[in-house]
Amino acid sequence: MAEKGFDFELFFAALADRTRLRLLNLMRGGEVCVCFFAETLGTNNPKISRHLAYLKRANLVTARRDGKWMHYRINRPADEGAARIFDELLTTLAKDKEMQKDLKQLVNVCCAPSAPVKIKRVSEIA
Repeated sequence: MAEKGFDFELFFAALADRTRLRLLNLMRGGEVCVCFFAETLGTNNPKISRHLAYLKRANLVTARRDGKWMHYRINRPADEGAARIFDELLTTLAKDKEMQKDLKQLVNVCCAPSAPVKIKRVSEIA
């Protein structure tokens, strides 16, 4: 039985946009800083913000502030039926070629390994 007050129309509308699906896909592995979405998806920040606001309104993502940055993560629906649909959607997104490409790009944008910095002593600088 559906949870009282669960808005199925908003739920399905939130999932009916490719950009929002791409954002959800990027958050499948956990929390992501908003600063990485635009570059990863090759779009602009206002568009990303608009889509994140829609997902938040549908209660599919939550956000937390860390300094000047917002970090977003998936919020699994409380309604049992919607949660099963949502879980299946995320599993299906993982198989999509564009979604896989997005995840690889996210790793390049936010988690690119860099060589460790060697700290020199003052005597080594001179």
